[in-house]
Amino acid sequence: MTPNEHLQAAEDLLGAEASGEQIGLLTKRHPEMEMEDAYAVQNAVYRAKLERGRSVVGWKIGLTSKRFIQPRIEAEIAFVMKSPIGGSGVTRDDVLKATDYVAPSIEILDTRIVRLDSETGRTRTVFDTISDNAANAGVVIGPARHAVDAFDLRWVGAITLRNTEVEETGLGAGVLNDPVESVVWLARRMAQYGQSIEPGQIILSGSFIRPVECPAGAQIVADFGAFGYVDINFD
Repeated sequence: MTPNEHLQAAEDLLGAEASGEQIGLLTKRHPEMEMEDAYAVQNAVYRAKLERGRSVVGWKIGLTSKRFIQPRIEAEIAFVMKSPIGGSGVTRDDVLKATDYVAPSIEILDTRIVRLDSETGRTRTVFDTISDNAANAGVVIGPARHAVDAFDLRWVGAITLRNTEVEETGLGAGVLNDPVESVVWLARRMAQYGQSIEPGQIILSGSFIRPVECPAGAQIVADFGAFGYVDINFD
């Protein structure tokens, strides 16, 4: 893909977010698309939002809008940072020292790109998802706050309910065997694009459950036991 094609794809995604109408698969439009192209589109969306007065509140591993197209949720452990970290040599100890606190969270997923192409039957690829801001649309942080070493995060789990019915369960170890290691991975990956994690930013360390669909009327509760809880309603 060319730089102009990256910019056009970003504009199409921004338009989809604003209108609530999905666009077609980028990988169908650009069959030559590669991983670096996907990140270039994602960064073009990121830069465009900054230019429009938006600010970065955090990063996810795997754009806030009041108008969701096909919302789903995932339960995750959120890291809130107190000091900056960045560079290809970031270590586990660096992440632990830079973390202000960890908290239960729900990530809201949304898709500005169709999941299935009606003509070919092709589904989205990882390149489509990365381009689409990794399907992120929002985050809800629960009221509980914990020191990063207060729990063994590998054993922090959640029971996720929709309208009082259990939909998914999982443990933190489902995220690269340790949510802290996923933050290490993120910081190192960001360094490849000249980015770093700043104080006050929220890091979603990755979901350890499958996405739960959230049609209108869905009432979601993610019960993390002693670690806390998060809830959200979809009207």
